[in-house]
Amino acid sequence: MTSVAERAEVDVAVARLVEWLETGVPPEGTFAADCFTDVSMPHWRLQYGSGAATIAGRRELHPFPGAVRVERVSRTAGGFVIAFEERWRHEGQNWYCREQIAAEVNTAGEISEARVYCTGDWDEAVQTEHAREVGLLRP
Repeated sequence: MTSVAERAEVDVAVARLVEWLETGVPPEGTFAADCFTDVSMPHWRLQYGSGAATIAGRRELHPFPGAVRVERVSRTAGGFVIAFEERWRHEGQNWYCREQIAAEVNTAGEISEARVYCTGDWDEAVQTEHAREVGLLRP
């Protein structure tokens, strides 16, 4: 996925991924049928062996629509790496997490492999404590 012509496929794959993360509804062609996904959380690790399982796993772990702020997208030889934060409302609270996904994109523009790294979900108490204890240099 390194040619200029293939850049459009990567851009489409990134846009589909962000739409799915925000809405919970994956646009057609987001994941390859045989997509392998490896998810690492602070104290757990899960793997899914298909696009359908990836979608179902996200729905089970994080069914809440919300907002995604993309920090950076970097193209790789076979796809992209995206760093982002998510914010959503659940159980009367505003929640937050940061994630990074390294994705491989096939010639059809679908994500064929994803390695997901998540900080875990921070409720308002954790966000308040963090803001009190840490002064970030960048958002």
